[in-house]
Amino acid sequence: MIGEAFGLYTHIRRNRWRSNVLIAGLFVLVLMVTFGVTLIIDGQTRYAPLDDHLAYAARQTLVYAPIALMITGLWVLIGFSANVAMISWATGSAPLTREESPRLWKLTENLCISRGMPVPRLAIIDTDALNAFASGVNEKQYTVTVTRGLMETLDDAELEAVIAHELTHIRNGDVRLMIVAVLIAGVVSFFGEMAVRGQRFSNVQVTHRGSNGDSRGSGKGAAVLIGIGILILAWILAVVIRFALSRSREYLADAGAVELTKNPDAMISALLKISGRADIPGVPSGVMDMCIENDPNDFADIFSTHPSITKRIHALQAYAGGHLPPEPPRIREREALPQIVEKRGPWGRPPQ
Repeated sequence: MIGEAFGLYTHIRRNRWRSNVLIAGLFVLVLMVTFGVTLIIDGQTRYAPLDDHLAYAARQTLVYAPIALMITGLWVLIGFSANVAMISWATGSAPLTREESPRLWKLTENLCISRGMPVPRLAIIDTDALNAFASGVNEKQYTVTVTRGLMETLDDAELEAVIAHELTHIRNGDVRLMIVAVLIAGVVSFFGEMAVRGQRFSNVQVTHRGSNGDSRGSGKGAAVLIGIGILILAWILAVVIRFALSRSREYLADAGAVELTKNPDAMISALLKISGRADIPGVPSGVMDMCIENDPNDFADIFSTHPSITKRIHALQAYAGGHLPPEPPRIREREALPQIVEKRGPWGRPPQ
């Protein structure tokens, strides 16, 4: 047990370090966007060789970088102070009082008392979807939001496992980190999209010959195309970073839930019931990234924000000694469930 606990917290510390590096990378993306936008504007306003456009954009980026980083930092501060209200508005969630749901409050309080952590606020989304997420960046803001479908479908042990999963995200600092990532990625996506959309209304020539017949202005169109390429690349990298932040943390949150509840079977059973029923209509993708499950969109698993339910169950079986329920519900990855059953050894553990 001591070795397992040490291993878990070692992974948490390592993941936090990696995530800090990724957050720093997001600020680098802001500088990339600044360079790309400057290059596009310069390419649209004057004729010059490509080298001149690139040199000018580099100089101007150094000038504009403090402003861009200050704007981004200000946006992050606004997000820090108003993220719960913004998420509540975007999802239509409402505060959940003790009188309205004594069951959920009791389960949450018991888990928090066992770890000596403050009890977060609770909220509910009135939908049949099965999902939950944590939000907030400090103890005054931390909120665990669940859907009505989740509360009505899961039994006490399963619901406790889901709450423990979200509390682990709070304990590990995942919630704060994901909000920062979503905020900065939003800035990158916004400016990148605006610049690309602006190109639809501009008529850029790839080459231009001056009055003497030379081609000194041939870099104009190339500068604009390179700038657009940089913005697209920054946007793609921002999305990839968001995926990496979310995917790497779900395994640890599942492990933390087992550590809190001492019941890996309940976590497995909850994931099986949630699978294929997690999509919350009308909720922004950034919020879905924070949920306990974000149903895949039929693309390759690498493009999903969460590991598949099958992989998470395999991990709970292999490292936490979890078992499938006697008659497990069918999960979304229909072809994968028989593989899980076949790989179980005696007592439900995967063969070594």
